[in-house]
Amino acid sequence: MQLSALYRYPLKSGAGERLEQAYCGPLGLHGDRRWMLIDATNGRFLTQRSVPSMALLQVRWQGEEGVRLSAPGMAELAVPVPMSSAALRGAFIWREVVRVPDCGDDAAQWLSDFLGRAVRLVYLPESDAIQVDLTYARDGELTAFTDGFPFMLIGQASLDDLCARIGRPLEMLRFRPSLVVAGAEPYAEDSWKRIRIGTVEFRVVKPCTRCAIPILDPATAQRSPDMEPMATLLTYRKGRDGVFFGQNLIAEGSGPLVEGMPVEVLE
Repeated sequence: MQLSALYRYPLKSGAGERLEQAYCGPLGLHGDRRWMLIDATNGRFLTQRSVPSMALLQVRWQGEEGVRLSAPGMAELAVPVPMSSAALRGAFIWREVVRVPDCGDDAAQWLSDFLGRAVRLVYLPESDAIQVDLTYARDGELTAFTDGFPFMLIGQASLDDLCARIGRPLEMLRFRPSLVVAGAEPYAEDSWKRIRIGTVEFRVVKPCTRCAIPILDPATAQRSPDMEPMATLLTYRKGRDGVFFGQNLIAEGSGPLVEGMPVEVLE
């Protein structure tokens, strides 16, 4: 088995970027989901679930300098990492409430103009990282602005099997994984407990419960008229708590991840 793809999402629920290599750190891949959009009026986090056009927001990580925003019909905008003196905003992400730096009026206006609603862009310093649910994690295991876990893995064979059932190909990006593994049987990842990629070991802690985002075409932000792939997943991947596809992971160390690295199941 091998690591066949790596994806980073600098902006929570923005477009993903395919990487040949990335560094696995304490919050996930470096630069992953450190930026988030919130409703300017109430601080609630925004995703493609309620704002499908977020799928068209290209946000490219520029290291410690910040990010570059681009979108159809918009001029590029460079957004620096906020200064330590930046104003703080309350941001609500599921049950978490955090006070994090606001990225300024220029970014807010650019994003509000594109999305057609008043939003603010906020940033998560590593010092304000979010504790992963202690039902599945150890104290001190942290994540950024994810839906709960720093990594999500999908087997390529699992997507291939799903596409065969539907009768047409679908993009892996619909499911927004961090890590894709090739060379295993379909849904083999459901039985894994611990794996190693390169020098980094991961615990497989929880199946990923799917929301409606996979029915959005990541290239157009349009919903599938036939509600695929959710319609088919409901026929064979539905459990007590929802529809499951992919597995959430927690890394037990740091190190480089490179496309093509061997993947070893430890348990």
